[in-house]
Amino acid sequence: MTTALDRARRLLRAHPLALDAALAAGVLACMVAGSFVDPHGEHGVTWAVRRPAPLSLVLMSLGAAALVLRRRAPRTVLAVTGTLSLTECVTGDPRTPVAMSAVIALYTVAVRTDRPTTWRLGLITMTVLTGAAMLAGSLPWYAQENVAIFAWTGMAAAAGDAVRSHRAFVHAIRERAERAERTREEEARRRVAEERLRIARDLHDVVAHRIALVNVQAGVASHVMDKRPDQAREALAHVREAARSALDELRTTVGLLRQSGDPEAPTEPAPGLDRLDELVDSFRSAGLHIEVARTDQDTTLPAAVGLAAYRIVQEALTNVHKHAGTAAKAEVSIVRVGPDIEITVLDDGAGAAGGPQQGGGHGLIGMRERVTALGGTLTTGPRYGGGFRVHAILPVDSRTSAPGDPA
Repeated sequence: MTTALDRARRLLRAHPLALDAALAAGVLACMVAGSFVDPHGEHGVTWAVRRPAPLSLVLMSLGAAALVLRRRAPRTVLAVTGTLSLTECVTGDPRTPVAMSAVIALYTVAVRTDRPTTWRLGLITMTVLTGAAMLAGSLPWYAQENVAIFAWTGMAAAAGDAVRSHRAFVHAIRERAERAERTREEEARRRVAEERLRIARDLHDVVAHRIALVNVQAGVASHVMDKRPDQAREALAHVREAARSALDELRTTVGLLRQSGDPEAPTEPAPGLDRLDELVDSFRSAGLHIEVARTDQDTTLPAAVGLAAYRIVQEALTNVHKHAGTAAKAEVSIVRVGPDIEITVLDDGAGAAGGPQQGGGHGLIGMRERVTALGGTLTTGPRYGGGFRVHAILPVDSRTSAPGDPA
């Protein structure tokens, strides 16, 4: 659950310049307020009615304004605020807390640079500001204000270096975790691929061996069928046993490849155009008006071509029913043209059979993949005056075999 603090952090992270401007305004307010404090009153530190010199107000304003750019140019901002603080140490009487801007600038340098740079610039800043306050200031060299400059600049450098180190540590841990996660995923994918390759090799070896036995025994049975029927029956028994063993091995191996939750493999043959009437009747019973025209009754299609044709008609009619509604009329045409068979599905509905205007689904992608695998062509698109057209040309003499057919 996103909290208000998280939203505030994201907002400030998205607008760093606004954050720095607000910080600069706060620092200016603190410096101006601190300039009215008299640390040497009769009763200790008191709020005295004293006004800072105009030069001090200018130095405080410039120092705060420089902090707006502290992320973009941290070293330049440190040089500017350090120079303003040095000027205040020499000319300020009474002194005002301009060094506060240099302390924040030094912290920023420590956070955004490396450790050698931090300690080098921090040592220079501490030495210059503290030495100028002790030697050229209006207060005695041992005054607590001079010691405070040394202490605050040193703490700013140390705190900034600690924050930078912590951020680098967290970033390294996060990067190491992400790299380990990527490595685990890649290793898992590699092992899965290797295991699937091993299973495929085992499947090929087992099935090829069984099919070779079937081929040999079938040849023996054919050769001795007339003269020695007993030997032929024995050979056919061996054929039946080898086929059963091959099916068992195939079922076991495919079961290993199947993902958890996948349905069991079908036991009936793959559908083809011989079941087109049954398919059309199922849509008609759902209220869709369909007309069918066929000139392919004398054509024997390969299993892969028949399955692809059946699925194309099924997907196209499904999209007509889904997108155009039962009020639409569909026409299915299957024609044998030379070495090819052409499947056309038309509808007159305002919506079309699975076209891009339906916005989603993979119907057309699946059709195109089936047709391309068989070396055919698929054209789809809206019809003039409304509706959609699906037209596929499949070569009847395709060499592509359906899954499960002998290679």
